[in-house]
Amino acid sequence: MPTILIVDDEEDIRDLISMNLHREKDYTVIEAADGLEALTAAKEQSPDLIVLDLMLPGMDGLNVCKNLKEGTKTKSIPVIMLTAKGRLEERIDGLALGADDYLSKPFSPKELMLRIRNLVHRSNSNQGSDVIAIGPFTLDKNVLKLALEGEEIDLTSTEFKLLLCLIESPGVTQERADLLKRVWGYNDMIQTRTLDTHIKRLREKLGDYGPMIETSRGIGYRFCES
Repeated sequence: MPTILIVDDEEDIRDLISMNLHREKDYTVIEAADGLEALTAAKEQSPDLIVLDLMLPGMDGLNVCKNLKEGTKTKSIPVIMLTAKGRLEERIDGLALGADDYLSKPFSPKELMLRIRNLVHRSNSNQGSDVIAIGPFTLDKNVLKLALEGEEIDLTSTEFKLLLCLIESPGVTQERADLLKRVWGYNDMIQTRTLDTHIKRLREKLGDYGPMIETSRGIGYRFCES
């Protein structure tokens, strides 16, 4: 069974998430009440996903996320951040550090379970042996690595998956709902700005090649070779 690490200094929140995960009967749950304890648990137990609150004693969630994404053993673990309502800057900072998704408090346990299920499934199925080369881009789906003109670009697993979806259909506009479903597993009923934030970060990392990801206003995004 997948192991989920819940990191929150509020026991009531940990209990709520744990109760819902146990109700699903598909997960093993471990908990941490502060940032340092979370890092230790992540390194020692290698969970399949981490639910990470940002307001933590000892070390805040952003620094925990940064340390996780810099660690060889922990950088590929999907992270869902829990943020205070309205703290947009924290969400953007967290996604920039490599977090895969976020939910604002107070949150719907049902929605959190859906996002956990989808991210765990996506992480476990992200395997293959194909290498895609198009223009200056070389994507290795086996190790989720991008090389741009031979130089490796540091992408999160979510950024890689998003770029792959676009590059596999060059010149074709990918609708927002389709990208949210293919990359995050969301249905079209979920309203989120996480796609736009990831596109922004992806363009920044691609540098001069960022404009090759074009916006189709009101529809979605496409990858254009020229």
